[in-house]
Amino acid sequence: MHIDIDKDVCIGAGQCALTAPDVFTQDDDGYSALLPGQEDGSGSPLVREAARACPVSAITVSETVG
Repeated sequence: MHIDIDKDVCIGAGQCALTAPDVFTQDDDGYSALLPGQEDGSGSPLVREAARACPVSAITVSETVG
């Protein structure tokens, strides 16, 4: 799985970090960021829910083709 955060769209609502705190955090400016080592979501079942919870749709989740 690949997670992309559009930093130009993110408004720092924090819904991703509240929904999937094992994958998302907020950076020093309050914007969404992935926790170190979580670039692929590490199989968290909440990643897609966190993307849906984003009020500005700044997070996209896609399957990686391997």
